[in-house]
Amino acid sequence: MKPTSVFLLVTLASACCALAQTPQAASGHGWRESQHRDAADSYTFTRFTLVGKFLTPLPGQVSDRPALTLDCIPPSQSNRAKLLAADLLVGTTLKIQYVEPEEIRGTNYFPKVAVGYSTDDSKPEERRWEAGTDRIPTAKPSDKSSATIPTDALKKMLRAHTVAITVQTDQGAPVKMQFDMPDSKPLEATCNVM
Repeated sequence: MKPTSVFLLVTLASACCALAQTPQAASGHGWRESQHRDAADSYTFTRFTLVGKFLTPLPGQVSDRPALTLDCIPPSQSNRAKLLAADLLVGTTLKIQYVEPEEIRGTNYFPKVAVGYSTDDSKPEERRWEAGTDRIPTAKPSDKSSATIPTDALKKMLRAHTVAITVQTDQGAPVKMQFDMPDSKPLEATCNVM
């Protein structure tokens, strides 16, 4: 065999191997990790972000995809790892329901977001989650485009392979999202969730 033919054969085989591996690399996803400081600049926390996808088109133009965020203080910053907050970021104004508290003190009502969620093939659960807060740097306090994930729901989600979530826009249109859940082991050490 001539050296030119061997070179072409090796080059072609390398290109085929690279093309065969490209879809696997593109489909790989996981929790993105970033470091942040609190508003008072007194401590550092780690933010884990997982991007999902919309299953229903949103009214208007929403440039971002839905995301789950977890803010955690790693054990290197305190005596033990601690979960600060878990939020669902939708990117459009959500329908807020004002719920009367169990014990009335004044005229306070709690802003809640009606959420339907299911993990893997389980039956959907209907819950009311707290409206998101200004912990999220891109959200304004009056921007009701997020919801706080309760710890019990978060634990179920982290054990799942797929999570489906449905909320409503402020106009009452359903917004369906899906998150493909990667391995949660990095969160266990940093957030002490499981």
